[in-house]
Amino acid sequence: MKLPDFLTHTPIAHRGLHDERYPENSLAAFENAIRHGYAVETDVHFSKDRQLIVFHDALLARMTGQVGAVAECTAAELTKLHLAGSEQRIPLFQDALACLSGRAPLLLEIKDMPGVPADTVARAVREAMRTFSGEYAVQSFQPAYVRAYKKLCPEIACGILGSGEAMKKSDFDGSPVWRIKAFAVRNMSLRWAEKLDFLSYRAEDYPSPALTSYPKTKLAWTVRSQEEADRLKPYVDNIIFEHFLA
Repeated sequence: MKLPDFLTHTPIAHRGLHDERYPENSLAAFENAIRHGYAVETDVHFSKDRQLIVFHDALLARMTGQVGAVAECTAAELTKLHLAGSEQRIPLFQDALACLSGRAPLLLEIKDMPGVPADTVARAVREAMRTFSGEYAVQSFQPAYVRAYKKLCPEIACGILGSGEAMKKSDFDGSPVWRIKAFAVRNMSLRWAEKLDFLSYRAEDYPSPALTSYPKTKLAWTVRSQEEADRLKPYVDNIIFEHFLA
């Protein structure tokens, strides 16, 4: 299949173009990315009542100061919460799509939702994306999610997220079994990438022989300086970046 042009030609703003004024994964951060001509990467979860919302972490504390998990709250409860002490609130996915549609390409990460069947997740995302106009692609650390989405939408570029040795406990929201999860990510991602359309791999792990030999499109996440972007140029087709203007 032909990949959407943005995956290789347009730098991708990680959780929107966020800074002290515009919190990550806020409508304001998305508007900021649009103003600068970037594509947008963002994250989607189910709420307790199975509404799709835009938020990265499984837990609310870091971005809202509240105790609890995204999956334990209804969409109505979540969308009342302010992000990083700002006026911005957690968006519904449909509101993020309305903001971006026809204005910026979208790289969507489907977050891990334990206990939710992959088909349920894929169908909900597909239904929401019917309202979106423009290029988009889907990625996840969970192979079942992108495999299910690819089955429903074979025309849409789907990729796997991966990492090598650089992952830390914080990358798994402090999970007590984070080492097991990290081992699974390291050992599954390259295998699954061969069956999908692109690979989105942690920047610190480039270069490596395994990554160099991967024949399809390669992205690097999360790139946090121009110096790092320059270092990665020989190894990747595009970057997912934050904290500077790519």
